[in-house]
Amino acid sequence: MSTTTAPAPAVKPAVAKKKTDPLRARRRRRLSQWGFIAPAVVFMLLFFGYPLVRNVVMSFQDFSPSTFFDGKSPFNGTDNWSKVFHDDLFGKALWHTIVFTIGSLIGQFGIGLALAVFFTKRFPLNGFLRSLILLPWLVPMVVSGIVWRRILDQDTGVLNSFVDTLGFGGHTPWLTSPGMALFSVIMVNIWIGIPFNMVILYGGLQEIPKELYEAASLDGASAWRTFRSITLPLLKPVITVVLVLGFMSTVKILDLILALTDGGPADSTQTLGTLTYQNSFVQLDFGAGAVVGNVLILISAVFAVFYLRANRSEGK
Repeated sequence: MSTTTAPAPAVKPAVAKKKTDPLRARRRRRLSQWGFIAPAVVFMLLFFGYPLVRNVVMSFQDFSPSTFFDGKSPFNGTDNWSKVFHDDLFGKALWHTIVFTIGSLIGQFGIGLALAVFFTKRFPLNGFLRSLILLPWLVPMVVSGIVWRRILDQDTGVLNSFVDTLGFGGHTPWLTSPGMALFSVIMVNIWIGIPFNMVILYGGLQEIPKELYEAASLDGASAWRTFRSITLPLLKPVITVVLVLGFMSTVKILDLILALTDGGPADSTQTLGTLTYQNSFVQLDFGAGAVVGNVLILISAVFAVFYLRANRSEGK
């Protein structure tokens, strides 16, 4: 009986690994990073950068319907800027924008914070009521404006009918009186913005450790002392975000005012947003409209710079 032995497998020679060039690897990594960033950069340049630059250029041009169809929009220096700044309506619109923005932010934030604190307590129908309060925020702003215009109507409005039922004489010209119109628009905007403030602040309150409140209760701290020493300091980053987002959305608001008063009566609710619309699409003076739009952009940019600096100083 003969035995056979299997041949030993051939040993493959070790292949020397290629050394990767660190400079080439760094370049590939950087290219892959730019590959992920490039779509966002292109999007920002096309839909934000180009309109911004075009709006600035347009503010120094004689841009009217005739020049639009001719394709010739000659530069007129600072004529558009001088015309806008010497217009009394621009000063009124700027003041109305300040009053409208500050009044709306104070009302939305104050009531939203109060509701957020209230809903941190456990009670029946808590979730249902929180969902119900979200409705003003979910309804389109134009729809809200039309509904509130019917509610605030001097003759057939529900609000005046209710006030008249109480015996206080329901004939208040909420939207037709120059002295009441801006106040009424602010109230409606506060009603729309309360849910957003409440939701964001409520989420911030949930992140505060409960142990801090328990320790404050054991130390005998009052409710106001606890709120001032624990809640507000820990809620400060969330408050900053809420106020910044609220400012950005309020300072340029247009559709709500158009639906309620269309800038009237007697320009008493004219803001920078509505003035931009009136100049550009009603009077067809696109150069003047671009000037007011640039002022709005400048105000937002200044506010954003202060916000970024405040966040940087807090981080340090």
